[in-house]
Amino acid sequence: MTVDTPVAELLFRQDDATPFNTDLATLKPWSQALACLESAHKCWLSTVGPDGRPHAAPVMVVLVDGVPRIASRPTSRKSRNLARNPRAVITVSSDDLDLVVSGGAHQVSGGTALRRVAAASATKYDWTFAIRDGRVHDESLPGSPEYAFYEVSPVRAFGYGPDGLTATRWRFHQT
Repeated sequence: MTVDTPVAELLFRQDDATPFNTDLATLKPWSQALACLESAHKCWLSTVGPDGRPHAAPVMVVLVDGVPRIASRPTSRKSRNLARNPRAVITVSSDDLDLVVSGGAHQVSGGTALRRVAAASATKYDWTFAIRDGRVHDESLPGSPEYAFYEVSPVRAFGYGPDGLTATRWRFHQT
């Protein structure tokens, strides 16, 4: 899946009672959000637990076709949460942008797709995965544990500037 360039808009309007900047010139481009994700060593993934409570865990994000992907053990809390409820939020902070990406997560399947995520993980993190019989394994660990890759398809995202006064909302049209 690829994501078209989202619609960027100010999070707040002039008639909102807010201290946020309402100048259209302060809109952040989506390319800045992608650069924030791409350069981040660690992001946070929030999921919904079976009891409805939020769960947050650090993850390493790679971009494939401009869409965030993560690796997780299938038995982990985050993977079990995503199996029950695909709603997820990725958050990350950089010097010039605080980013919140909200969307739906689904497990990546198919040899080509799995190999592309594995290659992106090897390039960014030097984290090497082996793909065997449609399953992902980390052979550097004892027992070659299984992993799953998840794609978080953005539905909306929010970017906040370092000044604390600029905010951009991106809305996505899924293709």
